[in-house]
Amino acid sequence: MNNNVQAGNRRDQDLEKELAGLKNEFDRLRLERARTEEGLANIQRQLQELEEQARESYGTSDPDKLEALLAEKRAENEELVSRYGKHIEAVCRKLDQIEHRLEGEQ
Repeated sequence: MNNNVQAGNRRDQDLEKELAGLKNEFDRLRLERARTEEGLANIQRQLQELEEQARESYGTSDPDKLEALLAEKRAENEELVSRYGKHIEAVCRKLDQIEHRLEGEQ
């Protein structure tokens, strides 16, 4: 009978250890959940702020419309850069012509 009591006590101790471990794990998970919920709330707040900024700046916060607007602006910028490059080339040609005329007059 003494062996049965000792075996029962060991099982009780093992269960107590397991229960303590489970409680610790539960506490850790509860803390992680709180941090995750706080992080989610922060991200949602940032998203709302960015959407409001996009609506104020671009008239929409819809990702597809913003992507289309970006593509449009890129095309406009490419055209402007191209025209500016041609303008600079024309200025350089005129400067070369003037330089050649000046050299011919000397």
